[in-house]
Amino acid sequence: MSLRVMVVDDQGIVRAGFAAVIDAEEDMTVVGEAADGATAVVLAAELAPDVVVMDVRMPELDGIAATRIITGKENAPRVLVLTTFDLDAYVFDALRAGASGFLLKDVHASELLDGIRVVASGESVLAPSATRRLIGHYASGAGTGFHSKSASDASSSPGSPGSPGSSGSFSSSGSGPRELESLTDSQRNVLGLLASGLNNAEIAGELGITVGTVKSHVNALLRKLGLRDRVQATILAYDLGITRPNPPGADHL
Repeated sequence: MSLRVMVVDDQGIVRAGFAAVIDAEEDMTVVGEAADGATAVVLAAELAPDVVVMDVRMPELDGIAATRIITGKENAPRVLVLTTFDLDAYVFDALRAGASGFLLKDVHASELLDGIRVVASGESVLAPSATRRLIGHYASGAGTGFHSKSASDASSSPGSPGSPGSSGSFSSSGSGPRELESLTDSQRNVLGLLASGLNNAEIAGELGITVGTVKSHVNALLRKLGLRDRVQATILAYDLGITRPNPPGADHL
């Protein structure tokens, strides 16, 4: 059965290019395209895609607000954000809004396709090096970077579908030190390494355990903390100071 994919980008050439690459795959079908977030919200409800490939900066309704609304629905599709890292200031907010991950727009076609398959399977996709740089940039300054409102949040009225606290958004307020006490030392170690951008194989190498054991730890900590995926676990780890961002200007790529 083919994965149903919707492509959202305000640039027609970019949108058509992504759609062509995706539609050429035997296990994927592009069921719809949208040039702005408002149209994406409507089409997502009508077409029921499995995955929405979402741009961030768009007219009418930006990708963050659209993601929050789309993921707040019952039986919501997974959202994979594609962004131009140096230009988009809202990627972290998109992850909070419910996106299953992000990749850079200059990603190789094979990585994009793999990313779609991964999020469709219920896992998350993060570009590790970009994640570290992004979090390091926005978490600088007295550790308040994660909690400040984005322009998108500020423009949303309380209680509106696109406002913080709606059903599609993620807040770490429900998972704090008390919940962390339920984690074993091994699960805490895995959480810290996961948030640093390491994949399961790399975590296994760091801790001297098998990949299967890492997967078990990840599943257990997500369940205990009431988190949906690795993206939310990463956000929580930085919010609580379990993992520290790189200082501004640092480059460990």
